[in-house]
Amino acid sequence: MKPILLALVGPTGSGKTETAIRLAPALNAEIVSMDSMQIYRGMDIGTAKPSAQQQAAVPHHMIDIVEPDELFTVSAYRERAMREIAEILSRGRRVLLVGGTGLYLQALSYDMTLGDNGADSGLRDRLRAIAQSEGGEARLHDMLAQVDRETAEKLHPNDVRRVIRALEIYETSGRAKSEQKDETRQEGPYHVLVYGLSLPREAMYAKINARVDTMMRDGLVQEVRALLARGIEPRPEGGAMQAIGYKEIVSALRGEIAMERAVELIKQGSRRYAKRQWTWFRHDSRTQWFDYTNYPSVDAMREALLVRMQQDLRDAEKDGD
Repeated sequence: MKPILLALVGPTGSGKTETAIRLAPALNAEIVSMDSMQIYRGMDIGTAKPSAQQQAAVPHHMIDIVEPDELFTVSAYRERAMREIAEILSRGRRVLLVGGTGLYLQALSYDMTLGDNGADSGLRDRLRAIAQSEGGEARLHDMLAQVDRETAEKLHPNDVRRVIRALEIYETSGRAKSEQKDETRQEGPYHVLVYGLSLPREAMYAKINARVDTMMRDGLVQEVRALLARGIEPRPEGGAMQAIGYKEIVSALRGEIAMERAVELIKQGSRRYAKRQWTWFRHDSRTQWFDYTNYPSVDAMREALLVRMQQDLRDAEKDGD
């Protein structure tokens, strides 16, 4: 029987971090982050990274592993996370995958071709040139939407690297990335049980807005200043400073927009990102959803989730005997 991993997913602001920290001790689990921005050192506030106290309470992995001027591919994430997972399991502990980056969950769930296989360097250079032109990021995203709307809906226009990769797949194969996913998916070395947290859209948006206000009070502007002082700049091909919350503050610090407008854009971008995350995970048929509104309290929801995880583990292990 394949080793079993537990995964806790959901849109930003759904309470994954707090819930995972509450559940991990009862599951004898360590947390492996599936957040594409929490991998970067020095980016704590804008990524809502677990605090030092939270990371001390439960061992966390795949956080603060690269510098923010490095481009970290999905393939690199998979390779390193797989090593961490194997090490955790070798110590007799369970693994609880936690985060909202759907591509990371996909990479850990399936054996699949990731990275630059099949890439056309000439085509990539042409697409990058488009991205670097005025309004180029939006134009690239529109190009993708015309040939692969499903993938385009999951990607932000600023996520230039993945937009380009999806266009490369279409141009080199003649078929959309979304059309090929079912053919390429074969379960990897682990069997992943997936659980999702959800709440009504308006409640989720209110939490997101409040969290952005908290980030501003906690020093997001100072965090961005420190990154700029180190020479970390937004780049057309993506990377850390293209993250929501960082590029907007950079624009404000450079006088391109007012700080109040930057905050509005962060909230708007975060809400849109949450919607895309919801769309991604909703299409994953493995996900068992736990909606806060179905329980009298947050603690009651977490208890029900824990009971379900424990029962599913027992059932899976029994079936494997």
